[in-house]
Amino acid sequence: MRNVGALLLVISSWLYSWSTFSQSAVPESVYKNLPFKMGNVSLPIFSDNELNIRDFGAIPDGLTLNSDAFEKALATLLAKGGGKLIIPAGIWLTGPITFQSNVNLHLEQGAVIVFSTDFKLYPLVETSYEGRNEYRCFSPINGKNLHDIAITGKGIIDGSGEAWRPVKRDKMTEEHWKKLVKSGGILNEKQDTWWPSKSALEGDIIVEEKGIIPKTMEESIAIKDFLRPVMVSFINCKNVWLDGITFQNSPAWTIHSLMCENLMVSNISARSPWYGANNDGIDIESSKNVVLYNCSFDVGDDGICVKSGRDEDGRKRAIPTENLIVSNCIVYHGHGGFVVGSEMSAGVKNIKVSNCTFWGTDVGIRFKSTRGRGGIVENIWISNINMKDIVTDALQLDLFYFNDDTKQDEICPVNETTPRFRNIFIENIVCIGANRAIFLNGLPEMNVQNLTLDNLLIKSEYGAEISNADGVKMTNVKIISKQGDPFKINKSINVTLNKKKL
Repeated sequence: MRNVGALLLVISSWLYSWSTFSQSAVPESVYKNLPFKMGNVSLPIFSDNELNIRDFGAIPDGLTLNSDAFEKALATLLAKGGGKLIIPAGIWLTGPITFQSNVNLHLEQGAVIVFSTDFKLYPLVETSYEGRNEYRCFSPINGKNLHDIAITGKGIIDGSGEAWRPVKRDKMTEEHWKKLVKSGGILNEKQDTWWPSKSALEGDIIVEEKGIIPKTMEESIAIKDFLRPVMVSFINCKNVWLDGITFQNSPAWTIHSLMCENLMVSNISARSPWYGANNDGIDIESSKNVVLYNCSFDVGDDGICVKSGRDEDGRKRAIPTENLIVSNCIVYHGHGGFVVGSEMSAGVKNIKVSNCTFWGTDVGIRFKSTRGRGGIVENIWISNINMKDIVTDALQLDLFYFNDDTKQDEICPVNETTPRFRNIFIENIVCIGANRAIFLNGLPEMNVQNLTLDNLLIKSEYGAEISNADGVKMTNVKIISKQGDPFKINKSINVTLNKKKL
């Protein structure tokens, strides 16, 4: 009986230690007054086991490859029922890290994980990228079909993206360009883009110029270096937490959440060179119940991006992104501050974005899609956004993304490939400095429907251009434009400004 009592005491203590990790990572105010139903996203639950990567022979000299140590440490944690893997201060060089359930990878202050530039460590795997099913190189941090996983602490994770990414000549100074070319790699035929290898360049010619998408492993191997991985890839995972870490220098997208549920991203920073190709900050795709709070992004592509699959692949998947809160975030360089699309073929709904700053992005608030995508984007609430020095449009909703401008007057049949954008509510926006205040360009066969703009102040070179819209209600919208009319309305109906029909 004594042994049974002791066992019950141990179990009770163990369960208590687990429960202490289930607190919320954001203020309760983040969940208040949501215009849609969504429960609080709790943190994942871990046991109190703690292991140190040093105990598995890892050496923090930035030269020793520690892949085996990470693999052994994660396997040991798995056998123990999970817990925390501590990464102390130092530079830890490694190959890919494959997560296990119930694991918290915790980087202490001064800890830097750097991923190797040896491409042999990143085999091709079947995955999804830019909303399309294809083969890509193995992600430096990856996990699939897991639960209760986290990356926390105050350290840095570096993806060594400079070994993977192409660089355009017009994005560098002459001095930097000469140094880059001298370092190795290969130039394209026009001599205006540097590629790290011949395989990468050939991939660009096949995929981008010829439009041929490899469908098999054999076809993909020939252009393996072109198939850059996202740095953090979690697929079909539940109860995921990223907190406090700086994620930097990714080969492609920085963080990709695909078909995940209960995702908390708090207090992180994602950064890459402003010229970094495809260096999105975070891509939330076909995921449900997500909170992004108190994060910063300074990247080469879209900062905060919401997706749900591309064209037929996305429609077959049929998993929308829904129930997303974005609060108290800042985006510096990037193609867009907050972005929906262009891959949104399974739909996007129930999104609230508030109390954010976009400073120097190409576009501030951006919605993008095109014919062929399909999908419905609806029930989006955006409020209390401050913007400054936006390169193009403060607010952009363009359904002719990468499409032939000469076909904008053509009316196409409405079917499952027709994207639909409706019920979007935007209020309390200040933008000081943009080329154009608003660009809204719907489809003639499927207008943007029910867009409400309330209390906007935008100072820009040009005003608002609205085309193919049905039901745009503007209240207290002030546009201070240097050139032309502040409002240009074309092929639209039910457009009002301060209750006056335009």
